[in-house]
Amino acid sequence: MKREFFSAPLDLKCVKVTDRFWGREQETVRTQVIPYQWEALNDRVEGAEPSYCMHNFRAAARLLEKKRALGSAFRAPTYTDRGFQQLPDDPAHPDPDRFYGFVFQDSDFSKWIESVAYSLAQHPDSALESAADGAIDVVCAAQHESGYLDTFYLLNGMDRAFTNLRDHHELYCFGHLAEAAVAYYQATGKDKLLRAACRFADCIGAHFGPEGGAKGYPGHEVAEMALVRLYEATGEAQYLRLSRFFLDQRGTQPHYFDQEARERAAYEGKPFRQDGDPQRYAYHQAHLPVREQSEAVGHAVRAGYLYAGMADVAKRTGDKALYAACRRLWDSVAGEKLYITGGVGGTVHGEAFSYPYDLPNDSAYSETCAAIALVFFARRMLEISPEARYADVMERALYNAVPAGMGLDGKSFFYVNPLEVVPDSCRRDQRLAHVEPVRQKWFGCACCPPNIARLVSSVASYAYTESGDTLWTHLYLGSSLTKQVGKRALRLEMETDMPWQGCARMSIRTDGPVDCTLAFRIPGWCRRAAITAPEGISRTDREGYCYLSGTWRDGDAVALDFDMEVRFVAANPRVREDVGKAAVVRGPITYCAEEADNGRDLHLCRLDPAGRGQVRVGMEDILGFPLAALRVPAWREVPSPPEDELYREYAPPALERMTLRLIPYFAWANRGEGEMRVWLRV
Repeated sequence: MKREFFSAPLDLKCVKVTDRFWGREQETVRTQVIPYQWEALNDRVEGAEPSYCMHNFRAAARLLEKKRALGSAFRAPTYTDRGFQQLPDDPAHPDPDRFYGFVFQDSDFSKWIESVAYSLAQHPDSALESAADGAIDVVCAAQHESGYLDTFYLLNGMDRAFTNLRDHHELYCFGHLAEAAVAYYQATGKDKLLRAACRFADCIGAHFGPEGGAKGYPGHEVAEMALVRLYEATGEAQYLRLSRFFLDQRGTQPHYFDQEARERAAYEGKPFRQDGDPQRYAYHQAHLPVREQSEAVGHAVRAGYLYAGMADVAKRTGDKALYAACRRLWDSVAGEKLYITGGVGGTVHGEAFSYPYDLPNDSAYSETCAAIALVFFARRMLEISPEARYADVMERALYNAVPAGMGLDGKSFFYVNPLEVVPDSCRRDQRLAHVEPVRQKWFGCACCPPNIARLVSSVASYAYTESGDTLWTHLYLGSSLTKQVGKRALRLEMETDMPWQGCARMSIRTDGPVDCTLAFRIPGWCRRAAITAPEGISRTDREGYCYLSGTWRDGDAVALDFDMEVRFVAANPRVREDVGKAAVVRGPITYCAEEADNGRDLHLCRLDPAGRGQVRVGMEDILGFPLAALRVPAWREVPSPPEDELYREYAPPALERMTLRLIPYFAWANRGEGEMRVWLRV
């Protein structure tokens, strides 16, 4: 591992997003999503599934206040297993002192606060900050004197805390709390939530560890990368050690999840029954020690979070075996299991990766959170080794699968992101029961909406990384940024109209000459790139980046022009679903056909490869969102009579000329229910 190439994201306070695409997305998050989600967390969104998130924190805070008031007379709840999701008998009148929702409901608050933090770093807002401070007060009031902070056990009985890591997600909730606490501290300088997260981390560290502690690890990963972030924010090395401990334990034998299940059965006086499913370990990425893993398997979100944590620890510790595993796992995802939209997770069974090249379109799971986890993994691989292949995948996910998870209004969401939808089939076919043809207002399991918000709000940290005198541009988004080089500040401005136009310009302002390197990614979708730099600046190309080095002066600029032709893309023939079909892409955008533009029975439409040079590109809008739509020459099959016969003699179908209107995949399902297809016959 070449440490001289290690980089880190720019501080969000050093970047101002001015981009038309991402600026609009961030403004939607700031003005619509964040307030809407706060209402949802407080169960005030009419027609949406209740969250009970803040209800639980308030109930836990009341319980601890009661304990302090009663002292030795207080009788703590004794744990009773009430199931993975707990709902009130009367939804209109929930018990104010009971836990409700999923066992991981606390994490909704944490992701909301993290979104708020990133938004405040870009757009200071005293009213929003005050609301966040009030929410933090409620959460911190629920923290046990031991540092423990998970309302499921605080309210249901702490006597059984940390006894079901596989299913009860305490470490997952801690991970999101730590991520949020660091983000809020960095944005506002306020450390109340950070101190609470450290106390919870210390509580966990006292329970788990190599020297006498339990040898467990998270059932749902995220704590691994959160602990690294907590280490970076505080300088406390025990958090990095705890992250590495969790990684070292995963996949070792005897399997910890079996051990804790056996202990639970003994405690409850029940016989222990071994789970006979051979995939039970793979679901949690616990089938092998992490350094021996080479294929992405199991729950796709958990996997992405784990791989991101592995890369974090590999970078900070120089662990070559861990880094080698990260590279193998990346190749498995990007080379065999990646949708053309940047989505991952081919099967609803376990919300998981399927076998290599199994990428069904209509039954795709492609969870929004899984695409977000892939973005996390990609950025961390870029920090270790700036190779354009990581940024290409990151960009694909960010412009397609991720924004598709949220409606253009910011108030409706997809959990699942298929590449083909026929609404009647979704309602009738049990195989497609998980596919929703329209976005939902909220979810009881609401991991995706706040996940989108926190990623969109922090997108600038994925666009740029820096190390010493080098600045890498991984994504092209309009922005103003400052990079410190020695004692001088380099003020840079990126102007671009990505993803609709392939040109960009980086302008330099400085008070004096600055010797440094500016590295620009040459996108993998670009066949012809022109990069113009000032005279005297040297150029070196490696791993898909153009490195421009030399002395930069005030008024210098770099002009970048990336050819953005419309392409018809075929899948590897081992992807059986896509044989004889093509997807239409332009730049980083994957396109789709919708019933709203092209009528029903999209399966009868065929692209005309001979007409790809006649594709027309034009800026249009959907619900006020400007986007580049395509008009593509195509054919439509004309059913031959009698149409009511189930079978008939084969004859070449009659074809009639048509023009398909294609829109960016992320914008589908904003104009009512209807058919949609990404892969079209040719």
